[in-house]
Amino acid sequence: MTLRAPDIVIDPDLRPSLRLGVVAAGPVCVAVSSPALEAEIEATCDALRAAHAGAAPASIEGLQPARDLYRAFRIDPTRTRPSSEALLRRVLQGKPLPRILNAVDLCNLCALKFLLSIGLYDADRLHGAVTARRGRPGEAYAGIRKEEVHLDGRPVLADQDGPFGNPTSDSLRTSVTESTRSLWMVIFAPAAYPAARLREHVEAARAGMVRHLAPAAEAPAAEPPATDARMLDS
Repeated sequence: MTLRAPDIVIDPDLRPSLRLGVVAAGPVCVAVSSPALEAEIEATCDALRAAHAGAAPASIEGLQPARDLYRAFRIDPTRTRPSSEALLRRVLQGKPLPRILNAVDLCNLCALKFLLSIGLYDADRLHGAVTARRGRPGEAYAGIRKEEVHLDGRPVLADQDGPFGNPTSDSLRTSVTESTRSLWMVIFAPAAYPAARLREHVEAARAGMVRHLAPAAEAPAAEPPATDARMLDS
């Protein structure tokens, strides 16, 4: 099976502020996380606690790019925290990461490693061309854990059916479930984020999907998921 990461058209209005890393994978098996993924999550959490012991989150340099992206869209990151920062704060408080499904747990792991906001979407629930643009007045969607996510002025991903993702909270419409067989992961970074570093992130995310989301070995014709990854900033 061959697979191509999606071409997301970035609206000219967003190009001075936004850079995206995109990874596609399929077929995938979405289920409870494997012991190998659990071990990788725990090792990463332990390493972060050791690296930032006693540090105030505001002093952690790696959090700045996600905050810069929020400020570029007039979002106060001290009031609406980037999802990556919220996860890191949870880890540094000694709390476990929530466990949901392997694809979602891997997405959270990548957000912790990269300290950038990441969206995860069921590719089969997307329709037509996908655009990154600014949210329009009155736009909103049903969120995964929220009744309504307001999008006015915020960077959003939209298909022919409307917006489905942004750096803060994804939509229920395109959420990943156990029935998901093909998915997209989108890494949101500020335009000034180093291209080489973002390229490393998309490759690490792609490799993680191969390691942890492959169909079960006993499944007929099981093989690692096909993957593709790219960076978008224009």
